[in-house]
Amino acid sequence: MTTEKEVTLNAHNKVEYPPMHTCEHILNQTMVRMFGCERSRNAHIERKKSKINYDLADEPTEEQIAEIARKVNEVIAADLPVTYAYVSRDAVPDNVPLDKLPDAAEDTLRLVRVGDYDVCACIGAHVEHTAQIGRFHINSTSYKDGQFRIVFKLLDTVWE
Repeated sequence: MTTEKEVTLNAHNKVEYPPMHTCEHILNQTMVRMFGCERSRNAHIERKKSKINYDLADEPTEEQIAEIARKVNEVIAADLPVTYAYVSRDAVPDNVPLDKLPDAAEDTLRLVRVGDYDVCACIGAHVEHTAQIGRFHINSTSYKDGQFRIVFKLLDTVWE
């Protein structure tokens, strides 16, 4: 494992709002666990409101949608640490997909862990611990042609 000072990550084309971007990680893992789907391939993550799409065979029920919000907020409230580890591609755990990496990605990758809840390769900005995110609120959902979209925002964010 290498340290952050020794690693140069690929250039990133966007400056994320760390609470919303970290919440995206938690929402992705929640969807994977609840529905057995892949992490989102389509996401528009912004400070005020975000949209994220998942490939699902069936539209989630109102109860399932409420459970998504409940679970995401449970993880946020657990105040989990958000940590980084730098590893070579061949040391990436089997459960961490690398299919979204750009072709030019370096051999050394940064794994982002949200406590023991989620781990993925990511070069974005994140909070230090999940309580800084605030509360996750689903504004709306839609389902069309196997695509389930969640539009959400954060409330009561504690981010400096």
